Amino acid sequence: MTTERITFTGHNGADLAARLDFPDGPHLATALFAHCFTCSKDIPAARRISARLAGMGIAVLRFDFTGLGHSGGEFGNTTFTSNVGDLHAAADHLAGMGHAPALLIGHSLGGAAVLKAAGDIASVKAVATIGAPFEPAHVTHNFGHALEQIRRDGQAEVNLGGRPITISEDFVDDVSAEKLGPAIASLRRALLVLHAPQDRIVGIENASNIFLAAKHPKSFVTLDEADHLITRPEDAEYAAEVIAAWASRYLKLTPPAPPPGAPEGVVRVSEADPNGFLQDVNAGPTHHALADEPEAYGGTNRGMTPYGFLTAGLGACTSMTIRMYARRKKWPLTHVSVDVTHDKVHAQDAEAGGTKVDTFRRRISLEGDLSDDQRQKLLEIAEKCPVHRTLEQSSRVDTSLA
Repeated sequence: MTTERITFTGHNGADLAARLDFPDGPHLATALFAHCFTCSKDIPAARRISARLAGMGIAVLRFDFTGLGHSGGEFGNTTFTSNVGDLHAAADHLAGMGHAPALLIGHSLGGAAVLKAAGDIASVKAVATIGAPFEPAHVTHNFGHALEQIRRDGQAEVNLGGRPITISEDFVDDVSAEKLGPAIASLRRALLVLHAPQDRIVGIENASNIFLAAKHPKSFVTLDEADHLITRPEDAEYAAEVIAAWASRYLKLTPPAPPPGAPEGVVRVSEADPNGFLQDVNAGPTHHALADEPEAYGGTNRGMTPYGFLTAGLGACTSMTIRMYARRKKWPLTHVSVDVTHDKVHAQDAEAGGTKVDTFRRRISLEGDLSDDQRQKLLEIAEKCPVHRTLEQSSRVDTSLA
């Protein structure tokens, strides 16, 4: 994905800092991401979710609420209502760019904000929340020890996440008065609720209340052992995968015609984790896979290796070719499976400078009331699999810089 740094005017005229993550390929839809209480647009979970959506053609705007991150204004003068105002300002800015958001994603208090705002943003078709509170007042437990001082002095400086944050009495009054039930009940958008059962900041009962208040279509997915901030890479990856798969059901992601000379379209591979080898592999907006290396080779083992994809292509093509022939002949083939192994592993053999030849071994299983002659013929047909022929013949790889 490519990232554009932009600013737009927030609810009170302050400049808000944002990143607009564009797909490297066709731009099919736009999402708006609202971060957690006192966090920023750059937390790891937001970056991973944004990258995954960009891979399927969805641009994502992530921004810092007023007084947080790189945005202007004073956080001490903000309220939950002003956060909702910032969301509306972000949506209006996107619409002015010709990219009105179809998807809203909110994390923690940002999740509560998108639930409140979504009903008033006409372009929105779907809403996803992560660890969101059912009542915005829930956030006051983060600074409960300072509530007395806030009431007495009108504000207090508290330490949240290792940073001093000024909390005003107006903020406390505003979140305490806000009730999300009516907004959720009248949402009229598809809703996805993600929550971790072991979330110690916002309890799982909040997800239950949000889900029960909502009308269909609605979905609930547990984030298992994740923490509230989704700090583990594997948890952020899972959340990103779920949101992407779910959103594709409600957003019209129609890709353009493939470019000349590429009848099957472009397969785009992009780095998902610069600290390892994890790669997003996208073929259009609906087909996605992960490529990685085993832990022994410095990877995280969260996807097939490149050689694994190569052998998978051979196995899939072999099975399809056999099925196509048996179907045309109307033979009683009930099931095909193909086991493929490859005897050259990773880069060590290529670096050796030897003359080793890659060997792929296929073991084909055919089920059904087939004669010996039919089985033999299907074995011969497997040799005509297009990927098989490609691997046996010399190929040319043309490479250029984008």
